[in-house]
Amino acid sequence: MDGGGRLAGSPRPLGPQADLKAAAIGAVVLLRERLGFKRSRLQSRPEREQQPHRLITLVERYFPHRAGVAATALMLLGSAGFGIVKGGHLDELASAFSDTRNALANSAGFRITAVAINGRSSLLFLDAAAVRDRLKANPWIGEATVLKLYPGQLQIDIVERSAFALWQQDGRLSVISDDGAVLEPYVSRRFVTLPLVVGKGAEIRARDFLALLARYPQVSEATKAAILVGERRWNLRLRDGLDIRLPENDVGNALAALSKLEKEDRLFSRDIVAVDMRLPDRLTVQLSEDAAKAREELFKDKKPKKKAGDA
Repeated sequence: MDGGGRLAGSPRPLGPQADLKAAAIGAVVLLRERLGFKRSRLQSRPEREQQPHRLITLVERYFPHRAGVAATALMLLGSAGFGIVKGGHLDELASAFSDTRNALANSAGFRITAVAINGRSSLLFLDAAAVRDRLKANPWIGEATVLKLYPGQLQIDIVERSAFALWQQDGRLSVISDDGAVLEPYVSRRFVTLPLVVGKGAEIRARDFLALLARYPQVSEATKAAILVGERRWNLRLRDGLDIRLPENDVGNALAALSKLEKEDRLFSRDIVAVDMRLPDRLTVQLSEDAAKAREELFKDKKPKKKAGDA
């Protein structure tokens, strides 16, 4: 009803202009939404291209800090390990590691000083001398002491030998200690850096001679092998093949003179094959075959030519 008590009439229907206006507004709204959606897709595309790969994002988010450094270190260690195995240095590395850790442990106070044995053997009837002989049968054991401490304690003290040099005799190569004892055949490459002595009796005299040779580093560093000749005197075979024949007596002075010649005149780099120092008052040098021919040709050119009519 209206304010005058009359029934209100139904709303007047919209005309054609109103319909066109509404349609135009709807079209504009749809167009804006359409253009806005495309614009947002175009704008978001460079941002998406600038974002890192999803896998990289996950790695950066969940991988621990500095894990890349650890991974690189593991790769380097793996490569080094593969090279050691491929090159056949595994036994040498294991032996060096064992020696190093034993030395560190002994210096830290973990050296073996007592061994407890529980069994049915009686200390009263134990043959201490036989036990000692069995221990000394091992070439790596230099000395052994076996004491029976009644009523039930057995004390064993041993002194171990260490590898000192390689000894070659009759085509066999052995590892020896400084007192000349043969420890084992040379089969392990971990002994390859030991000095080499050759000849009968060389294993007994090696300690004193190598100690004397070590006083002259110019000579010792160039030496490949020390050869005992006739169990009387030494020859040196240098790494480049040069032979040095030392005298039987006064070897120290001969080595001193040899060291001086190498230091001042570079004797070892000359075109020679042997140096003979056996005579006390002279030094004889043997030229190589090529050097001898060149020297011979030189002297031929210097010989005076005979004149015509000379007898």
